Amino acid sequence: MADTLRRLSNSETCRLLQDKLEDWYKDYHINSCDQNLNICCELLELNSKIQGQLFTILNVTAREGGQYAGVDTIKSRFLPWLGTCFSTSHSGAFSDSSFSLLQESLERDKRLRELSTTQEMELNKLESQLTSTRMELNAVKQDLLEAQMEAEDTKTKSATTLLAAEDEILQLKSQLRSTEDNLEFRKRSAVDDYERQIRLLRDEITVLSAEKSVLQGRISRSRSCSPVRHTSRSSSPFGRTESPTSARLTNSSRHARLISRFNDIYANDRLDAQTHLRRYIDDQEMVQRIIFIATVESFHAAKMAFRQFKLRVRKSLAPSHLGPESLEDAVIDYIVRNLDLYDVQSSVNDVISAMNVNPKISFPPEVDFILISSFIREVCRVAFAMQTLEIPLDVAFAVDGELFSESKYRRTYDSEFSAPLVYYHVWPPLMEDETVVVKGEAVTKRGALWGSAKSRSRSSSPIRSRSASPGRILARSRSPSPIRRSGTPRF
Repeated sequence: MADTLRRLSNSETCRLLQDKLEDWYKDYHINSCDQNLNICCELLELNSKIQGQLFTILNVTAREGGQYAGVDTIKSRFLPWLGTCFSTSHSGAFSDSSFSLLQESLERDKRLRELSTTQEMELNKLESQLTSTRMELNAVKQDLLEAQMEAEDTKTKSATTLLAAEDEILQLKSQLRSTEDNLEFRKRSAVDDYERQIRLLRDEITVLSAEKSVLQGRISRSRSCSPVRHTSRSSSPFGRTESPTSARLTNSSRHARLISRFNDIYANDRLDAQTHLRRYIDDQEMVQRIIFIATVESFHAAKMAFRQFKLRVRKSLAPSHLGPESLEDAVIDYIVRNLDLYDVQSSVNDVISAMNVNPKISFPPEVDFILISSFIREVCRVAFAMQTLEIPLDVAFAVDGELFSESKYRRTYDSEFSAPLVYYHVWPPLMEDETVVVKGEAVTKRGALWGSAKSRSRSSSPIRSRSASPGRILARSRSPSPIRRSGTPRF
């Protein structure tokens, strides 16, 4: 018996049972029902092993004590406990606390089952809510995709509408710009016509005043010389009665007014034309070349128109001319009195056609030289009126690379004052026969011949979108140009 008891005390079965009980107590609420049952069965197996050894010790102890040893103890303590199938005992080894623990364990199991049932119900409820939430989320995603597609369509339509609106705005701006240019052109044309009419009226008033003074002087002299009143009737259809002295006075006054008007064009109209050109051309040199060539071509066109107009007037007056004055004087007198019959627009068109084929100048293709038509019109009128003087005024012949003359030109501020040759001309000098009446303006630079050849070769590219007709070019090449020589033709 002592050996069996020694082996039982030395074995760690009891200690292992205690450890497993403690572990089970710690993990009881965490484990599942099956796990708790397995642990309980395992503890019962361990407990049965211990009970088996204890029954062996009990048997050995009872044999060692004799036949009747321990009978009372077995009857009073072991048999009642054995009769209740090891469930209850009135002995001190099994206290009432074990039963209460068992009841608590059962209650805990019941509560755990209820909690698990409640958790399962809540879990099912949460799963159903999660499913419904996912369905709602999918519906929201679908609505979002549809909204994005609608937004993209709206954006595309808005972009298309915006582009169309921008194109329309640009078109309206261009139309507005062209309308403003046309209005400005018409306004300037109307103002120029009014100014021209005012100048003509003033000239007429001046001429009539001079004729009136001459006539009054002649009448007073005739009355003082003879008591008889002589009346003279001019046979000329124009009734020109002024004396050569009054004609010279009229010619000198018109000479001074035309020179003053020429200087005014240089000071004001030329600057206005340059301002218009600088909107489309950034090259200052090209702008000045255009203005100079327009001035020279205007004089040429005005002289050609004056020559034709003079021939028509001479042809009309020759059959009926009878008077003390010559036919030439009558023709000039008629032209002076009827300067408004000059078809200045035809000369402007001739000047623009000549500039379109000029190889020294170029112009942007989206506009035309008609932009400076008011300047060309005014120069043509002044040049036409200058041909009615006794000694007509004309611009001097000029060519790039010529020797600079101090008597004919002034240098510009950006010129090289030590350069002997003219690089290009800014304004032509006004000549009366071989005499310089008004100086011109030119730019002098070293290497002027090389620069002018380079500019001619560069500007000969087909930049112009419009050109003169072949017949007009041929006529210009065949007809002699009065401005191509230094002398001035006399009419």
